[in-house]
Amino acid sequence: MNDDESLTRLFEAQRGQLRAVAYRMLGSVSEADDAVQETWLRLNRTDTGDVRNMGGWLTTVVSRICLNMLRSREHRREDPLEERMPEPVVSSPDGVDPEQEALLADSVGLALLVVLQQLEPTERLAFVLHDMFAVPFDEIAPILDRTPAATRQLASRARRRVRGAAPSPDPDVSRQREVVDAFMAAARDGDFDTLVSLLHPDIVLRTDVGPSAARGWNELRGALTVAQQALMFRRMAPYARPVLVNGVAGALMVLDGRTTAVGAFTIADGKILTMDILGDPARLAALDVAALTGRP
Repeated sequence: MNDDESLTRLFEAQRGQLRAVAYRMLGSVSEADDAVQETWLRLNRTDTGDVRNMGGWLTTVVSRICLNMLRSREHRREDPLEERMPEPVVSSPDGVDPEQEALLADSVGLALLVVLQQLEPTERLAFVLHDMFAVPFDEIAPILDRTPAATRQLASRARRRVRGAAPSPDPDVSRQREVVDAFMAAARDGDFDTLVSLLHPDIVLRTDVGPSAARGWNELRGALTVAQQALMFRRMAPYARPVLVNGVAGALMVLDGRTTAVGAFTIADGKILTMDILGDPARLAALDVAALTGRP
């Protein structure tokens, strides 16, 4: 086997891990793939003869690339308070494929990604690498140009913000599906009391309908408020199709073969804790969901 083949084999062995790191860092599958591709290009341009831990070296490279992408993203924003929904990974209700399983390991739900994107880039990197991939602080510190102690503080600060804001879902997807189905049925029937009973009192509903709308990003809290919102959109409930969104029970709204929204639900103890809905037409059009909508 020549050196090029050996390098390719080493990289492909790490691709799934690198993609998973990048998706958690960036909240976008397409941007994660760009970061992984840039990592491959840098590997080809670098003499790695002295590298003893190729996996660690590649993780460092892709992390630096993601950090730069996050910082660039912040600089491009005209409004520093601008929000956007992370890019969901939508799968058949029967389960995710092996490639998606690697991407979504450790229950990286959409609700968690929403919280992660509210962190500072340095906090996000420290938290993702240490808490999700068990990278030691003394290896993360050089990426951030910080001391290990300062890096530990960044991760700790991020952890406090994540804890509680991104609740863990019930691990039983079938139980999740029962709750989502009951919610959709109640919305179709205009059954306000049942809707309220399925919602946690402190539920958070987040919607992103795109920058062209007057209020592209919206956040509502409380069972009564969210149930009233659900009744306003009861006409859309009949068009909901069951899917998995980032590995948990979700819904795909399909009208005349066109995807109009994707919704992810965080459910625990039979109650819906969060709902995250992407309705941005441009971003929905970019999702690979043709096989789930019945389109050719």
